[in-house]
Amino acid sequence: MVRRYVFPALRILVWAVIAVALVRIAFAGADVSTEATGAVPTGQVVEPTVTASTATITNAVTVRASVVADPAVAVRATLAGTVSKLLAADGQAVAVGTPILEVRQETPQDPVTRTDPETGEVTVTERKPKVVVQQVTSPVAGTLALPTLKDQVVSVGDTVGTVAPGTLSVSGTLTPDQQYRLVGAPAEATVTLKGGPAPFTCSGLRIGAAAPPASPPDPNLPDTTTTPSGTVTCSLPGEVTAFPGLGADLEIVNGTAEDAVVVPVSAVQGTVQRGNVWVVAEEGAEPEQREVGLGLTDGEVVQITEGLAVGDLVMQFVPVKSDDPGAECDDPMLDDPAVCEG
Repeated sequence: MVRRYVFPALRILVWAVIAVALVRIAFAGADVSTEATGAVPTGQVVEPTVTASTATITNAVTVRASVVADPAVAVRATLAGTVSKLLAADGQAVAVGTPILEVRQETPQDPVTRTDPETGEVTVTERKPKVVVQQVTSPVAGTLALPTLKDQVVSVGDTVGTVAPGTLSVSGTLTPDQQYRLVGAPAEATVTLKGGPAPFTCSGLRIGAAAPPASPPDPNLPDTTTTPSGTVTCSLPGEVTAFPGLGADLEIVNGTAEDAVVVPVSAVQGTVQRGNVWVVAEEGAEPEQREVGLGLTDGEVVQITEGLAVGDLVMQFVPVKSDDPGAECDDPMLDDPAVCEG
């Protein structure tokens, strides 16, 4: 009888103690106070600096490119008239200067009028038209496409055929930064074909404007890509075996400077001809903006042609204005970690 009442009473007592403890924790909470240590924050942001040094710098630009077939060259009429003869056939292999066709031009002439001084009789004599015949020749060697027909009327400048040269080139697009670095570029470059022969030299390097985009960009979409500003093309040697569409790397070396005064590109505001750096006269002093002359760059360091001497201390990153914290944070080469990662 005693055991029957003692154990239920003990269980009730245990549960009551637990309930009281939970209520105390819920309403009183835990003591999270800490003793004052007297510590105060002492950290501060220190702008990194670099020292102008000397180095040998090579301005080598590598462009991702591909092999393309050289476009067909138009054969144009150089005389207005009628095609009187076809001197070559469609699909024929032609050389430079091969006659393609003849254009005949007839110009009527005024009749000759004579008056007999004795009788006063007037005689009118018709004159034959003035005839000019001119041959149209091939401007380049290659395979001729000749859609023009005999007796067809043509005007000066009309395309009467095309000649596909059958040659190949390597072509790629240039960003504005690359195009600036290739001002005054040489006439040759080094080509490396993907899966092809060893690197070789191509000639006839040409830099031109980029083709306009097929459709205008959407102003509502963010601009996440760099729009090409130019194209570079180089002719492949005839002895190199390649195919249109084959990938290639085109390396163009546009100058080398030995023992040049250099600083990182991140330290310079501007990329061509003239720029600004921020010189630190002594440790802890305010940086002073200074204009400098710019020379070659390899994309990591830039040559200083005037305005700095070896040993001068400059800020490693171009200062960012406090009212425009994102001004220099779009280019990873110019990012100031103190601002752009804050």
